[in-house]
Amino acid sequence: MEHTHSTYFCHAKEILHTLKEKYFKEVQDLEVDGQKIEAPQPLSWYPDELAWHTNLSRKILRKSPLLEKFHQFLVSETESGNISRQEAVSMIPPLLLKIEPQHKILDMCAAPGSKTAQLIEMLHSDMDVPFPEGFVIANDVDNKRCYLLVHQAKRLNSPCIMVVNHDASSIPRLHIDQDGKKDVLFYDRILCDVPCSGDGTMRKNIDVWKKWTTSNSLHLHGLQIRIAVRGVEQLAVGGRMVYSTCSLNPIEDEAVIAALLEKSEGALELADASADLPGLKYMPGITSWKVMTKEGQWFSDWSEVPTSRHTQIRPTMFPPTDPEKLANMKLERCMRILPHHQNTGGFFVAVLVKKAPMPWNRRYPKLRNKEVNSSSEAAPAEELQTGGSPADVPPADGSSAEAPVEAVEGETPAEGNPSVPDTPDPSEVKKDNVCGPPPPKKMKLFGFKEDPFVFLTEDDPIFPPIQAFYNLSPDFPKMNVLTRTHEGKKRHLYMVSKELRNVLLNNSERMKVINTGVKVWSRNTDGEQFGCAFRLAQEGIYTLCPYIRARIINISVEDVKVLLTQENPFLSKLEDDAHNQAKKLEMGSIVLRYLPDPQDLDAPQCPIDLCGWRGKTSLRAFVPRNECLHYLRMVGVEVFRDKQGKRNDGSTETQEGSTEDAEGLSQEADLLEQEGEETEQNGSESNTNDTEPVSSSCDGPTS
Repeated sequence: MEHTHSTYFCHAKEILHTLKEKYFKEVQDLEVDGQKIEAPQPLSWYPDELAWHTNLSRKILRKSPLLEKFHQFLVSETESGNISRQEAVSMIPPLLLKIEPQHKILDMCAAPGSKTAQLIEMLHSDMDVPFPEGFVIANDVDNKRCYLLVHQAKRLNSPCIMVVNHDASSIPRLHIDQDGKKDVLFYDRILCDVPCSGDGTMRKNIDVWKKWTTSNSLHLHGLQIRIAVRGVEQLAVGGRMVYSTCSLNPIEDEAVIAALLEKSEGALELADASADLPGLKYMPGITSWKVMTKEGQWFSDWSEVPTSRHTQIRPTMFPPTDPEKLANMKLERCMRILPHHQNTGGFFVAVLVKKAPMPWNRRYPKLRNKEVNSSSEAAPAEELQTGGSPADVPPADGSSAEAPVEAVEGETPAEGNPSVPDTPDPSEVKKDNVCGPPPPKKMKLFGFKEDPFVFLTEDDPIFPPIQAFYNLSPDFPKMNVLTRTHEGKKRHLYMVSKELRNVLLNNSERMKVINTGVKVWSRNTDGEQFGCAFRLAQEGIYTLCPYIRARIINISVEDVKVLLTQENPFLSKLEDDAHNQAKKLEMGSIVLRYLPDPQDLDAPQCPIDLCGWRGKTSLRAFVPRNECLHYLRMVGVEVFRDKQGKRNDGSTETQEGSTEDAEGLSQEADLLEQEGEETEQNGSESNTNDTEPVSSSCDGPTS
């Protein structure tokens, strides 16, 4: 089992400190049934010791209270989004992409989402920037798995992630608005972790032993090429695409890369990633292999394959026969990670860099703007309705095919062709600031119907009270605020980055969006009497805080302990400084902010922002349960509970008594957590649910 610390870097360092100074030390000399426990070890090739490996089995975890405590820590922090548990080798592709905050990233086959979480984390490497210029579009063909992907991505509370539902081999080409003109969206980084036979997971996945046959690779090879080709078409010149599988079969690995390089005619090259992850053990890619049928018949070359087998075995499954061409491909730059190298699963990775537009886009004449505009609307719809591969993808067998209009549209801007004018087709006219669901005809191809994404207008009446109540700074990007309903009361407000807003508004007819945005405000009927109907949501607190200039109470470590271990602490329970600040504020939603003291090295060295409510005589923190436990650990409060729910002898007393208080979180926080889980399952809030959210008014008993 491997785990990475996936919070933004400042919080990640705090979690790493807790792990090393507490949990790892406790199990270092531990023995269970006379056997010494192997302490977790950092992965030598993962930067900054942010990934660790442990061999603890579930059976051993149940036999020791100390290990049970460690296990509870991992589960709780994983649910909070602060730790991700995944196979070690699956962490490699995002690292090789070399993500920077300004990069536009496409994850083509993203579910279940562990790699997507890494991409989001890298995008937010600077915690002081709430809206990086880049974004992640995470795609998966399986509608149900998209909701699992949403659940993973939402743990990180990023406004820069969008989950979409398309066949990766025909994922539509998107447009963005550039200075009033429509331009084609090209991605700086693409993760192409394609479906594979999974033979590299045999050590942990017993189903592979039951279902694996040599024909698995033969069936997947064509799909893998189509997905990879679609990826490099949408890659910007100078961009990087990582192709990866959890298979060691060359038909799914080097054969796909060789076919891609041959079709590119020099537009792509394999990058040398040998120095990118020092300490990683791997074998170079191979340059010679054979193809075997299900019946055990071997073929060394396409010329040996009988005509009756041509529908099952394709020319691209074999290595190039020209020695010079094979040498120029430099297939040895591919990376093969074998299970015995560092006690992991088997994995294949190749890093591709795009040097020029793809040749099937270059060789066709440029089209007039009118032709480009009309074709760009029709092509994606046709691809989705037919369910076939995109027309601009050359056939897997290498035969020629006429390139479609959309392919020319995709590459000509890079060659100086005029951008597509921002003149919508009459059939595409839609409401301003609305990214609705695809037309009904397309909806039949997908799963659940999604609610629309409706951006607030410049003069929306719900925003001025919010702006005044929280004294938002003038540079607050209110045009990036959206809701999920056309009619009725707006229950929740979400935020996306400016770049994702651009994508949403210009592609509502092209893509099926499952989820995007981070919740920043929720309607609270009790709040209307205080001048604002919307309270802050903990999910979006770090996105909003740089813009909030009022309703802030600065708190100490001891205040954090009180607020997170007591249901409704009186104002007098706070330290004098926080108490005096709270008395000056009117009732309503507030921000509880802890700022680190560089002189106090025993205290957390990263800022903490909590949503709260100022009642008549008390304060309450509105924080989901697992996030509450996370912050309590950061300030040194033990929150372990044994299987019977009793306090463990090794736990410490909090300021107000036993650690059982840590479990006594507010009903509101638990309801918020349940509400979030329900939203994730449904993909969006329901317009038909008339139930008001639970009031966050939380006065304690009057004194």
